[in-house]
Amino acid sequence: MFRAGGPLALGLNDYEPREGQVAVAKAVERALAEDGILICEAGTGIGKTLAYLVPALLSGRKVVISTATRTLQEQIFHRDLPLVQALLGTNVPAVLMKGLSNYLCRRRHAEHVLESMHHAGDGPGSELEELGLWTLRTRSGDLNELSSFAEDTPLRRRVASGTDTRIGPGCPYFDDCFVTQMRKDAQAAQLVVVNHHLFFADLALRGPHPGHVLPDYDAVILDEAHRIEDVAAGFFGSRVRSSSVERWLAEVQTKLARAGEDAGRAAGSLVERARTAQRGFFARIAASCAPGRSEFDGASLGREERALYFELDDLLSDLGSVLVDRAASDVGRDGDRAGSEALLQLSRRGEGIREQLQATLEPKASHVAFVEVGSGEVSLGTTPVDLGPILAPKLLDVVPSVALLSATLCSEGQGDTASFAYVRQRLGVEPSGRLIELSVPSPFEFEKQCLLYLPRDLPAPGDAEFLDQASERVRELIGLTGGGAFVLTTSLASMRGFATRLGPRPLGLNLLVQGQGPKEALLDEFRSDRDAVLVATASFWEGVDVPGDALRLVILEKIPFAVPTDPLVRARGTLLEEQGKNAFSHLAVPEAAIALKQGFGRLIRHRQDRGVVALLDGRVQSKGYGRRLLAALPPASRTDELERVRAFVHSWPPGPNGTSRA
Repeated sequence: MFRAGGPLALGLNDYEPREGQVAVAKAVERALAEDGILICEAGTGIGKTLAYLVPALLSGRKVVISTATRTLQEQIFHRDLPLVQALLGTNVPAVLMKGLSNYLCRRRHAEHVLESMHHAGDGPGSELEELGLWTLRTRSGDLNELSSFAEDTPLRRRVASGTDTRIGPGCPYFDDCFVTQMRKDAQAAQLVVVNHHLFFADLALRGPHPGHVLPDYDAVILDEAHRIEDVAAGFFGSRVRSSSVERWLAEVQTKLARAGEDAGRAAGSLVERARTAQRGFFARIAASCAPGRSEFDGASLGREERALYFELDDLLSDLGSVLVDRAASDVGRDGDRAGSEALLQLSRRGEGIREQLQATLEPKASHVAFVEVGSGEVSLGTTPVDLGPILAPKLLDVVPSVALLSATLCSEGQGDTASFAYVRQRLGVEPSGRLIELSVPSPFEFEKQCLLYLPRDLPAPGDAEFLDQASERVRELIGLTGGGAFVLTTSLASMRGFATRLGPRPLGLNLLVQGQGPKEALLDEFRSDRDAVLVATASFWEGVDVPGDALRLVILEKIPFAVPTDPLVRARGTLLEEQGKNAFSHLAVPEAAIALKQGFGRLIRHRQDRGVVALLDGRVQSKGYGRRLLAALPPASRTDELERVRAFVHSWPPGPNGTSRA
């Protein structure tokens, strides 16, 4: 399939056989055929998507392919998969599955239309009318088809489906339900393309067995597998947001308002009291916490906070009972079983909120509780400290074949010297006869294509002068390359600091800052400008692809160590210390190495790319752990001299206009 003159070569322009791609494809094929567990690092440029799609399509097995984001998920399903099917001459049934909140719920939509008939503002041209017209022509029910329908639109939340809003076969819209149809298609398909959030949401609920969101499957291929620990941890804990409680109370109020006058007033009074208790409880917690995420100790709650919690819990319980009674009354009065089921389902959601709050105040010994304050709301939640003991029985020991692939899974070494010890330990993968490990370095010539600049003369990142001097060095570097630069920071404060010091048009170049607009809009502007400077933080360290000379300089502010005060980071470190391991060496350094590789990986995307990566953190050369971090990076040439950077830039081929970019 991959040889010169084979199907891929005949169907793809500029195709070239790559030993690394064949090695990855064979490893995936073996894992699928032998019920193996594959851990594979496939460097940038290997073409790992084709390398796993080909054996997956030819395996004859029911395969779930999961990737990190909806964007990548849609790219695989709408671009890569049809291409490979055409080249192989196959017609394997495949389906795209997204999280339920992406799909319209016909029942909730119909209920909202009825409720809105008594309110002004929903006339011609309104969001509700636009939504109604769309429901007549959509086949998938995917709300993302409505480009003007933002994800945070209140109406979208009001009509979207969800695991906690579905009634099931008792719903009058069940046969015409978009989610029902999606599940039927998935049952019939051989290949199911999902994202990590949906995959682990399903796994956390019940695992890969019939009757759940995902159909039963023989194998799963987890692409961008370096992301799965953080994603999975979020689904094996609990979380309740102040805004979600507020929305639930609003729905309850709307549903119960249609009761008799006296009953409606009584229910409304309960809702208002619950709303007051909820706002008071979360406000008291927010007042005692700094913005961001911090550890939460329910046992240390003050008397007033605890009183508000108990009051809220009692009121949520009372409202749940009212909903159950009203459901029984509706069935007895006019046989409205669908409406009754909707009320019962709303009651179950309220019980879920109570359980999540209790889990945070009284967390399991294996979990850490946290509070998060920001964006106008407060969240309380728990997350498991060690995911390994959870993933083994739910995934690795249950699914016959599991393949984990990413460009960054090794925390040390590359190729034959690569070590997967860190990722194995984090995910609970035990050495066994099922385990297959493979590290395939990128085919790019990093020694020629890239220069790694490691200055020694800047202050330490914690120094008061660091930001001023680092900003001046950034200005010098973008002057050498003529822009085309990412400046990637490790915090919002640093991002704003660099943006302020560089000014709105550094050296006459266009300055873009994360948050000025949607991520994709900023990237589109960056690509089209070709000489812009983009200052950004965490979300731009990975999953961003800007091939060509529009990006020729990547500046990394400092080593991306996890925030040591983060409650989960602290809890994981404490667990390692209890096991007799050094938390910094076994957690902080390998995690930073993988993140650093992600940042580095933004630059060289094709064989023709040229560029400079600058890491402004001198600790990488002065500290012992720096050698481990540098050894994990691609083998680019290194220098600590600006003149060497200048010479390297001037050696580049001319840009599109025939002149040097420098």
